[in-house]
Amino acid sequence: MARVLVTGGSGFIAAHVILALLREGHEVRASLRAMDREKPARAQLAAGGAPTPAPLSFHAADLLADEGWSTAMEGCDYALHVASPVPAGMAAGDEAALIRVAREGTLRVLSAARAAGVRRVVVTSSFAAVGYGRAPRADFYDERDWTDVDGEGVDAYTRSKTLAERAAWDFMEGDGAGMELATVNPVVVLGPALGPDMSASLDLVRALLDGAVPALPRVYLGLVDVRDVADLHVKAMTAPEAAGERFLATTGAAVSLAAIARTLRDGLGPAARRVPRFELPDLAVRLAALVLPTARLAVPRLGIRRSATSVKARETLGWSPRPAEEAILATAESLIRLGLVKP
Repeated sequence: MARVLVTGGSGFIAAHVILALLREGHEVRASLRAMDREKPARAQLAAGGAPTPAPLSFHAADLLADEGWSTAMEGCDYALHVASPVPAGMAAGDEAALIRVAREGTLRVLSAARAAGVRRVVVTSSFAAVGYGRAPRADFYDERDWTDVDGEGVDAYTRSKTLAERAAWDFMEGDGAGMELATVNPVVVLGPALGPDMSASLDLVRALLDGAVPALPRVYLGLVDVRDVADLHVKAMTAPEAAGERFLATTGAAVSLAAIARTLRDGLGPAARRVPRFELPDLAVRLAALVLPTARLAVPRLGIRRSATSVKARETLGWSPRPAEEAILATAESLIRLGLVKP
């Protein structure tokens, strides 16, 4: 059994990572920006089947402040930096603030881990740090690819994730002597929701189920199940071969929104009665973008397939993700079960 710190312990991915660690018999510490998040965090872990009692504690530590990190990290063998922070009240387009919290938060966690004698840190990065800012590839992206933050169409989130991961690797080259680093780079993460606080990816499935999307733009997404992302974190934490490596987390080729909608209809029957069936021509989406902000967001992605390969994680770590269809349906079924979809 090891002692492991998980940052952002109330988040969607972090909750599943904590559950995976507890199942493996590890002692878990989880950081929270504020301790008023502990009760809902414990509730979603209980919903996910966490044992009672569990070797689990919560500690206050903000990614933009030094206080609390040395206490949270003390005696830990590993740290999993899963938090994907958006400061309270920050506008989605506030690029400078988003980059600051992502980059500074990552460096603060690494510094605290090094000071505490942590063996290895696993940072949750993103496909956003891999596949953007250049002309889309015809084949599959792999871990050698990096987003060009100065390229065309790179948004604030993509730039922040890229700069944060770059900063992590630069830290290891300079100040990380004696400590190891690995990163996990997921595509769009679906899977079972454990509570009412949802990620943007889960909200997309809810919008389809609620009929909030009347028709589908020709947009493609890489998908992966959150339970498999959690499993990859645990493997990257302990496998000797993972030190100094990046690992893409994806089920395979990107799938269209139309295919996601079809999976929901085929798998849920009447519960998917509001899911749209019609795929809009690109011209119609471009015209709608003149007046609708949601359509405007889709325009740069129309018809573009950015697919990643997880061969490295499969061959190096023995990772075996669920099919995309299982992740889609698990998402939908959990949202329905939690009463988060229109009756």
